[in-house]
Amino acid sequence: MRINLPPTLKEVERSPLPTTPMAIAPKSRSHDKLETTVFKGNSAMYQPSSPLPPQETLPTMYDLPSEDPEEPGLPDEFHEFQPQLLRETFASPECPSDQTFIGTDINLYYDTRHPLWYKRPDWFMVLGVERASQQQDLRLSYVTWQEGVMPFIAVELLSPGTEDEDLGQNVRALQERDTPPGKWEVYERILRIPYYVVFDRYTHQMRAFGLERTRYQEIQLTQQQLWLEEIQLGLGVWQGVYQGTEGLWLRWYNADGQWLSTPTERAERLAERLRQLGEDPDVM
Repeated sequence: MRINLPPTLKEVERSPLPTTPMAIAPKSRSHDKLETTVFKGNSAMYQPSSPLPPQETLPTMYDLPSEDPEEPGLPDEFHEFQPQLLRETFASPECPSDQTFIGTDINLYYDTRHPLWYKRPDWFMVLGVERASQQQDLRLSYVTWQEGVMPFIAVELLSPGTEDEDLGQNVRALQERDTPPGKWEVYERILRIPYYVVFDRYTHQMRAFGLERTRYQEIQLTQQQLWLEEIQLGLGVWQGVYQGTEGLWLRWYNADGQWLSTPTERAERLAERLRQLGEDPDVM
């Protein structure tokens, strides 16, 4: 494929061989592009080299952090507790924890043509990406063109102000293509996330959608539970106490139908066993 060169370089291309020697010196590589400096006589011209991949030319998570001082924080405690419970109970026998990324309240950048556009899922999970093992490597955001892997599932917690967008009831018209799409459109048509779950804490209703060809189709749930064969885990509505609060919560369960425990619950069971053995769990 022929690269369209600037007019000055086209003229050089059509001109006879230069009578003075030409030297080519590489320019230092920048974040945006790679160029070669061509010296002819006393003048210098910049010649673009072959196009670089998006990972090298588009912004990274360091350019696109999630923290925005002008953006309001989480709307309520439920939006803090529920994603935390999903994170704490996710333990798939098919997904090594060091190759699984879970995002909560973090920007998800999705469009190489509009690199500043993002969505902020309440909870999402990605398979096959390396989890940070050092604090300095913790992600500032999830940038799809940098990671190269799309989410496997996204969860949205419905609220009156976001319900229409979350359920795809305000898809953009053709004349609005220069404005950011809603979450449904991003998850379904751009990222093509295989599973999308929404939960309404006011009606206690969980709904799940699976990607079939190019569109989401609603999955008929039994007892408000969704089994995901690929990861050998299920997601359902559990009634119980979490963070001292009684209610109905989304929670992961295993192939035996058992709700997966949180670290606190496991510690409490261990402490009870030690007490039964006559040991004080508070003394190491």
